[in-house]
Amino acid sequence: MNLIDILEETYSALSANKVRTGLTMLGIVIGISSVIAMISIGQGAKMSIQSSIESLGSNLLTIMPGIVQPGRGIVSAGRGSAQTLKNEDVSIVKNIDGVAAVSAELSRRFQVTASTGNNTNTTVNGVTPDFITVRNISMSNGSFFSDVDNRGYSRHAILGATVATDLFGEEDPIGKNIRIGGANFMVTGVFLKKGGMGFSGPDDMVTVTLPTMQKILTSSDYVSTILVSVADKNQMSDIKNLITDELTVSHRVSEPDFSIISQEDILGTLSTVVNTFTMFLASIAGISLLVGGIGIMNMMLTTVTERTREIGLRKAIGAKRRDISLQFLAEAVVITFVGGAIGIALGWLIAYLVTLTGLVQTSVTLWSVLLAFGVAAFIGIVFGYYPAKSAAALNPIEALRYE
Repeated sequence: MNLIDILEETYSALSANKVRTGLTMLGIVIGISSVIAMISIGQGAKMSIQSSIESLGSNLLTIMPGIVQPGRGIVSAGRGSAQTLKNEDVSIVKNIDGVAAVSAELSRRFQVTASTGNNTNTTVNGVTPDFITVRNISMSNGSFFSDVDNRGYSRHAILGATVATDLFGEEDPIGKNIRIGGANFMVTGVFLKKGGMGFSGPDDMVTVTLPTMQKILTSSDYVSTILVSVADKNQMSDIKNLITDELTVSHRVSEPDFSIISQEDILGTLSTVVNTFTMFLASIAGISLLVGGIGIMNMMLTTVTERTREIGLRKAIGAKRRDISLQFLAEAVVITFVGGAIGIALGWLIAYLVTLTGLVQTSVTLWSVLLAFGVAAFIGIVFGYYPAKSAAALNPIEALRYE
């Protein structure tokens, strides 16, 4: 039998029972589409996380109080993880060669009330003048704090885009008053909307000067975070080691009572988590491929039984075992290939619809399509081989006598 004969016989055999063929193919369609959809959503989430982190600044080092230990997060060290960083540490870090800018921050949650009567519970962040440079944030309206504001304990506040909407709706908040923890502040600016940055991004934040935060709102003399912008990305590791050495000596401790995390550390950890979760979901979706393969084998075995007399007749007029085997194997492969093609199209459509919802910008990669199609081909060959072999092994005399 040549290829054209095999394809014609395959079409005739599969179209003879369209419902059974379609139901058998359905398992492959669902499996392939699920795998592609899950991988594309995972890739989209990874790209979204990467974009959000890089938007903070690619050369960023974050100094936090306490010690980060694998699996334990931030634990107490020295005088307590919440109070190991002081204002003096900012000056020390600024004087290190290779440091472009430094921003110290102190964050707390407060109930914020506007003159309109609207209120919200959000993060209030005390910052230094280099904040917008280090954080890579732009102003939408108004102006950022000046050195005079920073030195004079000004009662000025800058709102994130989300907070501005929550408190003032469509009104221009510039020049209006808000109340933070019992203290009155005047709004002098609004940050440009930056997008998803986690649970406490600049969009959902009220910003005041660090001295005002320390003396008026919290009565504390420490900072919760020091952000460091490094001039040369290739020197990130060297600058990190220098900062560690300088602050360890300044704190008069044998081991650092603080932690320094780079953007690459955060991105690597989150990417690993997303990749693992994506593979987990894709593996669950892959179970349906296994079920679909078993369905193909079951259908082909049933077909062999139903066509026993046909097989015997073909062998009686000269068909070889190879011809019979190829015929049934071709039917299984065609089912998986057609189901795989439909599954790829459906998976692409699901990913596109998810993108339209705005939940995440999905990304269908070539390797995920090739992987899904390769798995489909593998299933067709593996699960079609045994029925094909069984059909080819039938004795022609017994097959002709089969009722």
